[in-house]
Amino acid sequence: MTVATEIEQRLVAAFAPTALEVVNESHRHAGHAGDDGSGESHFRVMIRAPSLAAMGRVNRHRAVQKALGDLNTRIHALALDIG
Repeated sequence: MTVATEIEQRLVAAFAPTALEVVNESHRHAGHAGDDGSGESHFRVMIRAPSLAAMGRVNRHRAVQKALGDLNTRIHALALDIG
């Protein structure tokens, strides 16, 4: 299973989002710091979920990071667009 698929599955399970997009941007960072050569190190996530919309910005980010759990150790960069 790809890291992008794992991210998607965990976020769906945690938040039942109305919109979710997980984009692997690792190719844009090839050769940069944090590129482990796996092609799965840099991601952009757009998520919309009522439970997240009710939170402040910092708490939304914390909730997403908590939902991702141990994936945080396998991802070098994660850009979040949360609402």
